[in-house]
Amino acid sequence: MQFSEFPVQSLMYITNRPETVFTHGKGSWIFDHTGKRYLDFIQGWAVNCLGHCNEGMIRALTEQAGKLINPSPAYYNEPMARLAGLLTKNSCFDKVFFTNSGAEANEGAIKLARKWGQKHPNAAGGARFEIITFDHSFHGRTLATMSASGKPGWDKIFAPQVPGFPKAELNDIASVEKLIGPDTVAVMLEPVQGEGGVIPATREFMLQLRELTHRHNLLLIVDEVQTGCGRTGKLFAYELSGITPDIMTLGKGIGGGVPLAALLSTAAVAVFEAGDQGGTYNGNPLMTAVGISVIEQLTAPGFLENVTQLGNYLREQLLALCDTYGFEGERGEGLLRALLLGKDIGPQIVEKARNLSPDGLLVNAARPNLLRFMPALNVTREEIDQMIAMLKTVLAQVG
Repeated sequence: MQFSEFPVQSLMYITNRPETVFTHGKGSWIFDHTGKRYLDFIQGWAVNCLGHCNEGMIRALTEQAGKLINPSPAYYNEPMARLAGLLTKNSCFDKVFFTNSGAEANEGAIKLARKWGQKHPNAAGGARFEIITFDHSFHGRTLATMSASGKPGWDKIFAPQVPGFPKAELNDIASVEKLIGPDTVAVMLEPVQGEGGVIPATREFMLQLRELTHRHNLLLIVDEVQTGCGRTGKLFAYELSGITPDIMTLGKGIGGGVPLAALLSTAAVAVFEAGDQGGTYNGNPLMTAVGISVIEQLTAPGFLENVTQLGNYLREQLLALCDTYGFEGERGEGLLRALLLGKDIGPQIVEKARNLSPDGLLVNAARPNLLRFMPALNVTREEIDQMIAMLKTVLAQVG
């Protein structure tokens, strides 16, 4: 089909999109309406953790579709309970609430922290509600999660913001401590700031933050929408520093491509009362059945170890590019990595990579001066090599 045959004009404008309509995919490859294929190192922004059209996920989806799709969240269903059990078994958390998106999970985390702050007031008896977040953070696109985010310019798009989110600087514990006041209830952060440019919180900072929040009787919330579910080589990124947070949010990878996310907490923090939280599709068996397949595959023997090895291999190849082209370096955890270009050529590289022929390459410029890589967690070394070779072709054009 020709691009003009697709009624894309009926879609509401939210961003500039190329004249490409994707039609099918498999593993690390995705195909467009002309039959051209692309090596996908974006994977839906770290969503397709097992690549396109994973067989286990397809089987879980189709089998569950023939059994039960949505009985109402007012009742238990089997996949919902089984997935919750898998998550608590493999984490430090006791309770799970399923949502449809990472933003919704983060919105729930904010509500849960504020509810806990009502039950654990300050010395004057007032409910605590402020949650310290970080510059350049990204927590979603609802009004509250945009307010919690530290993305430049977001404070004015839909002003006024939701109050109660003072901003600290990542990896600077003093900047956090000076914001703590009588209304503070929690600190919320991404273990790796993905949209901010793949900036990891250091192990030392995470340990300092956990000690600080314990000392001031504050909750520690980790937003693992992008870093969770194997992306960093651990099932959850908080494990890298050996801490135990109070609340965690998951999205993207937990569904492997279907709309599924989760809010997790320890039993002591799970203080919602009847009517406080809900949602029409939350925990529906169709999505949670897929989530079971994803988590079972991620926790299979050797899978996460292989993610770590692949992450190290990708890191080595990106550092080799730095040596060849004089780039500033690379950073990240596992298979969430960034190449620091040192100049604002990222968008140019993204466009030229997509337009390569016969095969295109999909990469992302989270900031103009870097490229972000989020391949499937079961990507092969050969596919990493192919991506590097394609990138070199583009870099020869960019100069």
